[in-house]
Amino acid sequence: MKNRIPQLRKERRLSQSELAEAVGVTRQTITSLEVGRYTASLALAYKIAHYFGLAIEDVFDFSELEE
Repeated sequence: MKNRIPQLRKERRLSQSELAEAVGVTRQTITSLEVGRYTASLALAYKIAHYFGLAIEDVFDFSELEE
């Protein structure tokens, strides 16, 4: 699943580790999300979106799931 996490992190000058700590996961989880090896659970997707002050749909691209 595509997402805007790398872009959002860079805009806010956050490291993967800083984001991971803020949402309660490991840096490896953030890395896996960014490269598409891992799909976030609904709870994690909510935490990440909430951290950035956005809706889940503004962070994660669900268009592949709709096909």
